[in-house]
Amino acid sequence: MRMKYFGFILLIWFPGGLHAQSDAEPCSAPKLRGGYFVPENETYSHGTKLQYACNTGHKPAVEGWWATSTCHRGKWSHKPQCIDENACILPTIVNGKYTVPQEGWFKNGRGIFVTCDKRYELKEKVATAQCKNGTWSSLPICQQKRDTCSEPPKIPHAVVIRQQYQELFAADSRVEYQCEEGYTIEEAQRNPIICMDGNWTNGPNCKSRPVTGQGGSAEVGTPGSDTTSAGGGTQSGGSRPATGQGGSADVGTRGRDTTSAGGGVGRGSSTTSDVRLTRTTIDNCGSEPLILHGEVIYKDERQLKYVCAAFYTLVGEATVVCYNSGSWSQLPTCKEAFCVMKPGVYTRGLTTHVAEYINEGHWKHIPCIWRDYSVAVHCANGVLSYTDCCYHYYHEDGLCSIIGTTS
Repeated sequence: MRMKYFGFILLIWFPGGLHAQSDAEPCSAPKLRGGYFVPENETYSHGTKLQYACNTGHKPAVEGWWATSTCHRGKWSHKPQCIDENACILPTIVNGKYTVPQEGWFKNGRGIFVTCDKRYELKEKVATAQCKNGTWSSLPICQQKRDTCSEPPKIPHAVVIRQQYQELFAADSRVEYQCEEGYTIEEAQRNPIICMDGNWTNGPNCKSRPVTGQGGSAEVGTPGSDTTSAGGGTQSGGSRPATGQGGSADVGTRGRDTTSAGGGVGRGSSTTSDVRLTRTTIDNCGSEPLILHGEVIYKDERQLKYVCAAFYTLVGEATVVCYNSGSWSQLPTCKEAFCVMKPGVYTRGLTTHVAEYINEGHWKHIPCIWRDYSVAVHCANGVLSYTDCCYHYYHEDGLCSIIGTTS
């Protein structure tokens, strides 16, 4: 009795041992049609490597005339498989993808349609390839877009904020820096850097923050101060001036906000030749500005950030700030970045009844009346171009050349 109970306790207290055993589950011998493997066993322990080859007229579904498969937790990785020698194995498209058939390989005559990852584009706009007698016709190449940028420049005493590291950045990407403690960015350089035509705009410099001295009196009438005329007193830079009472009006000098006798702060009045604008919290500018086809995606007490809706691209600075004058910085706009394929007859086999929208620089396939046939439509600089109805995988052949354009 004691031995039985003791064995029961072991099962309770060592479930990890049971789990480890299930992880190391053996594999059954694979069913390999058209081929053979060694060693030949009924079962194979976890981690066993199985070598296999195929009979005449067949080949492995992976690269090479023989292949290796490994038993991993009760399953073979990869699944041993012999295919017709005129079929094609899965091609490797660096920085691109395509639909993989359920069989895990392509029959002779079938093809692929490649789409590139973000920040990459098709070389010479070739998107398809065909399996011909066991080999692929020239495969599409996904190359870095010409207008993308590499990683943003490293700036001493600064880090990039609100952005994870990546090797490539799309055109119009924006990156912000923040200086380490004890350093600061000049006001004129606080805007994000932007990826434009494959290059980043100039970045900021983090300068050592000057040590603030104590004592001494404020100097009246210096640039950047706010001066109040007789009866009002002098305000230090950045604070709201008091209302002056009595006395004559002073003429504002460069960089000052000057209050006339008995009046408030002059904002853009004729008495001020040039008012220096400084940033302040956004609550001083009232409600958020509305941008057609755009919306605010980020907001804090110092700034707003906008993004455009689908089929639109942002023009201008995405970041908007509030100035001490009570006005917003220049707002961005959302510009159309798409083509419209209007309802109509475009080629034999394709009649559209609803408008089709295609993003700038993108391809879209619209099904024809015949199964597995489609028209490839491309949008570039607002001009839409389209092919004839072709078999899905034949768009690179002469049968599928561009036959029309619309604007």
